[in-house]
Amino acid sequence: MTQDMTGHNSAATGGIAADRLRSIIERVERLEEERKALAGDIKDIFSEAKSAGFDVKVIKQIIRLRKQEPAEVEEQQTLLDIYCRALGM
Repeated sequence: MTQDMTGHNSAATGGIAADRLRSIIERVERLEEERKALAGDIKDIFSEAKSAGFDVKVIKQIIRLRKQEPAEVEEQQTLLDIYCRALGM
């Protein structure tokens, strides 16, 4: 065992502090589990929206739009309108 900069013992192999590496991996694993749980929660909310009669595709589109800058949204909507008129829609 060697001591790292904080004075804690850590097993080092080939210059790698195993405790630090293990800590990093475990933190990522915890966050991945949290992400999985959040994805499940989001899926449940979309199911709730669908059962309430809302169109989930439209809700997802609104969420994407809300993440964008207003000028960017306006430009996209203008182009969509121009393209639709060009196609006689």
